Amino acid sequence: MPRIAREVTEAVVLALIVFLVIQGSIRNFKVDGSSMRPTLEGGQYLLANKLVYFKIDTSRISRMIPFWNADKPVDHFAIHAPERGEVIVFRFPGSATDKDFVKRIIGLPGEEVEMRRGIVFVNGVQLEEPYLEKPDSSHLPPVVLGEKEYFVLGDNRRSSNDSRSWGSVPEENVLGKVWVVYWPFSQIQLLNSPIPWLQHLFN
Repeated sequence: MPRIAREVTEAVVLALIVFLVIQGSIRNFKVDGSSMRPTLEGGQYLLANKLVYFKIDTSRISRMIPFWNADKPVDHFAIHAPERGEVIVFRFPGSATDKDFVKRIIGLPGEEVEMRRGIVFVNGVQLEEPYLEKPDSSHLPPVVLGEKEYFVLGDNRRSSNDSRSWGSVPEENVLGKVWVVYWPFSQIQLLNSPIPWLQHLFN
């Protein structure tokens, strides 16, 4: 094979590998509506990190690696499980629509979530929510989440279709954690960053 043809082939293969890696680890999303204001605005484009919630099947690994022993099938998150306060992208629960949603995690598996006059209580303790701009007056009787369920709300409670209306989000519906707003360029910002100085680079 001529040298030029080989180099072109290698470049194409490398580009394909990079593309597949990116597709497997990042998901892009366009914000539709005002349900997450002031954190997110309608029309913004986001990147969601899919790898952070990737699950590892230890029993499957034990069948592939001789020295890896798994006493019982266990699914482990590669980095960590979804956490309270994180903004996530997820598939709408049920089959009513295949549209992806973006909301904030409020309740975790096994917890009890309640709302009184717009104030959220988790396991009877009031939740501090500094990201809210305008609280509403929502009432929600106590809801106990299942083993793999998450309760999500929009930051703009007065204009958000969320778990108050259609219930919890199953774990398998969670697609990724919102990482960065990349468009419009003037509104670029990093979300869910555990590193304060890194967040400041985008402000």
